[in-house]
Order: sequence, then C-alpha cells, then structure tokens
Amino acid sequence: MVKLNKIYTRTGDKGSAGLVDGSRVSKASARMHAIGEVDEANSAIGVAISALGGNDALRRIQNDLFDLGADIATPMGGEFDATALRIVEEQVTRLETEIDAANADLEPLTSFILPGGSAGVAHLYYARAVVRRAERALVALMAEETVNPHAIAYLNRLSDHLFVTARAIAAGEGGDILWVPGDNR
Repeated sequence: MVKLNKIYTRTGDKGSAGLVDGSRVSKASARMHAIGEVDEANSAIGVAISALGGNDALRRIQNDLFDLGADIATPMGGEFDATALRIVEEQVTRLETEIDAANADLEPLTSFILPGGSAGVAHLYYARAVVRRAERALVALMAEETVNPHAIAYLNRLSDHLFVTARAIAAGEGGDILWVPGDNR
C-alpha cells in the first residue's frame, strides 16, 4: 500500500524522476512522457465521470490506469519483474467484454461522429483522444525499450471503450452527432 507522509522530496529538482526499481531517469524521457500521458488520460476520465454524475466502469478503468502507471514506471527485465504490478490480459479482456455489451445495442455507424453532445459525452470523446495520445507515447517508449504488450493493448482497447461508452450514452440523449462531409462548402 502507498503511504505518503511528505508530498515534496526535492529529489526531482534537477530534472530526474525515480522509478520503481530505484533508478532515476530524465523527466523528459520517453518513459516519463508515457507516464505523464497516462496520468492525463486518467484525469480526463475523472472529468468525464464528474460530468456523467458517476460511472462504475470508468472508476475501475481509473484504477487500472494507476496500475498502468506502475507498470510503465517499472522497467521490464530487471530484478523487480517478478513482483511488478503489470497490466494483465484479463484487464484487456474485461474492456473487450464491456465494449461488446455496450456496442450490441447501438446502431451500426454510417458516418464518422463529431466529438460532442452533452457535457458527459463530450468529455468521454476528449478522454478518448487523450488515451490515444498516451498510447502513442507508450509506443514511442516501446521503440526504445521493452514494454508490456498488455499495456499497449489495454490503451488501444480503452480508446475503443470510451468511444462506445460515449455512443451508448449519446443514444439515450438523442443520438450521435454525425459528420456531414463537405457540409460547409
């Protein structure tokens, strides 16, 4: 369990951050960039939850994103690998199950969807865009170091989950806002 008695440590004052294995990396590294993007995605989902008045599935996802941050903050292949908190296949499968359940009641897409609608739906679409950015950051880290493949799959599925969740909520609020190609020419 995490216990923080002191919020500031001054250990990062020179531009480095500590990882779970005790090593330090530049705050500008690909690893720290990916961690920061996941943190922002979690915050964006929190704003969406607030706009929706709560959502248990999204709260579980927020918890998963803390697991993901711990996963990224623990380099693979080291002495901490055996005890590292890693995203696992079951977390990805849970997202797929939830996506399939929500999508089963939706009309097939006939156009791209404009990211808007109610505040809750709009925040879900924004959170999806942030999650996609987090996925790109993790893929950039993967170009430099070994990354848990379930972590990348989780972010990929999460963007789909947020999209389908937004569509499902919009369906109860009048439906999707569809893109009309060339509508303003």
